[in-house]
Amino acid sequence: MEKVSGAAWQPTVPALLQLVAASGAPRLRAAFAAAGLDGLRPAHAVALVHLVAGALHASALADRLGVTRQAVAQAVGPLERHGYVTRSRDDLDARTLLIELTPRGRKALRVMRTNAKVIERDWRQTLGQKRFDDLRTTLQMLLAHDPRLGSLARS
Repeated sequence: MEKVSGAAWQPTVPALLQLVAASGAPRLRAAFAAAGLDGLRPAHAVALVHLVAGALHASALADRLGVTRQAVAQAVGPLERHGYVTRSRDDLDARTLLIELTPRGRKALRVMRTNAKVIERDWRQTLGQKRFDDLRTTLQMLLAHDPRLGSLARS
């Protein structure tokens, strides 16, 4: 291991979490392709999760994702062009748009969940049931402190 300031260098826990999360992207891309879900990237697909409970304004989706409204607009454009979401005027405020899942978007969520269950099964086999359960509990505890994500961690 490389030495940094006299100590052995180790990646940070957030870096390790990002690497673990990114390791599933190739499998998810393949699952999307096998399901005929073109034009959907794992990075954009994350936005779909926040729409499962119903339509959201772009600003609310941006808040939940921790990004700007401009970033949401850039992500939603391709999702809408490929039929995963629709944007429509809010009946209560015609100046704003609501972003909502389409049946194709719901299909993408089912593919994502099926893929995630396969990954969980692999991790459970690698870690054993107790360590896997401890990992889930630890991640839920960390996410519970983030007001944007705490409710998703308990789902």
